[in-house]
Amino acid sequence: MSVSSQEARAGAPAGTTGPELGQVDVLIIGAGFSGLCVARGLRRRGFSFRILERAGDVGGTWRDNTYPGCACDIPSPLYSYSFAQRAGWTRLFPRQPEILDYLRDFARRRRLLEHIRFDTEVTGARWVEATGTWEVTTAAGERHVARAVVSAIGALHVPATPRLPGLDTFAGPTMHSATWDHGLDLRGKRVAVIGTGASAIQFVPRIVDQVEHLSLFQRTPPWIVPKRDVPFTGRQRLLRRLAPCRWYGRARLFWMHESRRKGFTAGPEDAQGDGTAGLAAAERLARSQLRRQVPDPQLRAKLTPDYAIGCKRLLISSDYYPAVSRANATLETAGIREVLPDRIVTEDGAQHPVDVIIFGTGFDTQHGLAAVPVTGRGGLDLARRWVSGMEAYLGTTVSGFPNYFVMMGPNSGLGHNSQIFMIEAQARYAVSCLAAMRRRRVRSVEVRPEVEREYNTWVQRSLDGSVWQAGGCRSWYQHAETGRNTLLWPSSTIEFWRRTHRARLSDYRLG
Repeated sequence: MSVSSQEARAGAPAGTTGPELGQVDVLIIGAGFSGLCVARGLRRRGFSFRILERAGDVGGTWRDNTYPGCACDIPSPLYSYSFAQRAGWTRLFPRQPEILDYLRDFARRRRLLEHIRFDTEVTGARWVEATGTWEVTTAAGERHVARAVVSAIGALHVPATPRLPGLDTFAGPTMHSATWDHGLDLRGKRVAVIGTGASAIQFVPRIVDQVEHLSLFQRTPPWIVPKRDVPFTGRQRLLRRLAPCRWYGRARLFWMHESRRKGFTAGPEDAQGDGTAGLAAAERLARSQLRRQVPDPQLRAKLTPDYAIGCKRLLISSDYYPAVSRANATLETAGIREVLPDRIVTEDGAQHPVDVIIFGTGFDTQHGLAAVPVTGRGGLDLARRWVSGMEAYLGTTVSGFPNYFVMMGPNSGLGHNSQIFMIEAQARYAVSCLAAMRRRRVRSVEVRPEVEREYNTWVQRSLDGSVWQAGGCRSWYQHAETGRNTLLWPSSTIEFWRRTHRARLSDYRLG
């Protein structure tokens, strides 16, 4: 699967400068869960590869997000590779440092670190038709050439910060939860938190005791169920040293989560009527916690969602409501009109003095996967191709972009189970495509446009009746203009596994 460096240089676009590194079979962009998973598969199949990582460590989102209370909402035995299960998890829901340690240990044990070029920011990738190779450039001026590219940058790496009038005049410090400034002392400060999503419900309880006053600006209240987090006992950790026990625990958790799938995909009416597989039981649990933890009826009304549970991401927390109910915290539901040097003015005319602004507004999920400029066949631009919403075949390959694979791509996200299962399935699929190329001695595979179109028609038709589309809300799962759900998988994880178990070359043009 290789061509010479001379051939690659001969087909390089005019004006390209910078040193060229030795060509490899595959370039992987990103060293998080996805990138490391693909690298493991490539190593096992004997491919040469290189990982380009913009930061100085592995971990992806679990390296970048270090805000107080940062943790996973999937149980640790399930939020890990099936082929690298860990016996030593300390608690049911792992916290950020423990997940990062797991990924560091995995990369070291599997000898992947030697393939990673850290502190290497990719600035673009271009398909060179003459040689059937990809040319990837970096901020340092390097030029990397490979037969295939795997984009493992994910969708959760571009912080979304709202464009608030007057924000640039604010005199105090501002930060996003994804770029937390641990050197900023919040003690005695009047702090504004904008956003009430998954990050905010984790860090708000950690900072409310430090600040003089916390003003929480909420646009839409989330549904929140209790977080049954517990440390693993010594006996549990001892049993997990036995492989059969690890596999049993993982399988049990997997099927518990998978049983909830129908409630999301069946639609809000069916979900309400099915207390076992649906979300009615979860709604009862969420309402019960809200009544129990928020005695103030006015505050409770502000915190009660008016859309079907599951429409937006379902959150888990047992300490968020008590934090919001604290005497030094207020929940603001009026929209923000403007930001002044020392205060925030809401649409109702109220003025809220603040010293620090923290954004818990999540990520730009609709553009994150195309944050790195990618140019395919005939100068086709990936961001322009996706201007009306991302789409790909099996969330992994895109017509017009030969030998290009997207991890955690369009409509491969989950609302009910562990994303690691999907990552493993995608990695296996991408490697099987590359193995088929090598076996057939072809230089490119490119999904047929009609295959991609038919698949995405099925995806959107399947999503139409889901709670995500019919539950009465707008969410970050959806494209802002078209309303198309571009992120979530509409069926069972087993169905995704079946479809991606092995590449079907009849779906592809072979070059």
